[in-house]
Amino acid sequence: MRPILFTILFACTIPAFAQQDFEKRLGEARTAFTANKLDDARFAMQQMMQELDILTGKDVLKLLPEKMDVKAANTAKDNVSGASGWAGVVVHREYGLPADTAIYTLEVITNSPLLGMVNQILSMPMLAGSNPDQKIIRIGGYKALSNRSTGAYGRDEYEIQIPLQSSMITFKAPGMAQDKVIEMANTIKVAEIAKLVQ
Repeated sequence: MRPILFTILFACTIPAFAQQDFEKRLGEARTAFTANKLDDARFAMQQMMQELDILTGKDVLKLLPEKMDVKAANTAKDNVSGASGWAGVVVHREYGLPADTAIYTLEVITNSPLLGMVNQILSMPMLAGSNPDQKIIRIGGYKALSNRSTGAYGRDEYEIQIPLQSSMITFKAPGMAQDKVIEMANTIKVAEIAKLVQ
């Protein structure tokens, strides 16, 4: 077990991830491990992995489009949060101004609870075919699911869900036609995000 732990600790010291909290957790894990306090070492490593997921989430934010159609990203609302290893880390970006009637949202969620359901629908097209509100599409070369729902004022609204192994990209653009939502979703750098979150 010791060689594996040291390998993980060494791999985690890559300068690109040298953030203050990350380094602090790494030091705590080393100290606890050296003192043979394996429970404390495990806890510190879990905290370190969460810090790593947060850093990865911040890198994902850099890959998200700065604009969707005519709406610019509201970077003041950018957020990376969550509990890695449990419910997942959520990377959130909004498009449009707070005064807009329709705010577009783009989220990348690790360990998404909806992942299994979406993958099941995508792997069995007859499931999507039996529901007129769902359509299997391609976004950036990846299979995706377009969901129609009734939004405010009785208008159709569309949500695009793109599964990536253990993560999911979700894009919502209230008030837009399905073709336009798909066109906007195709500006997302899905392949680059997939490499980063795997």
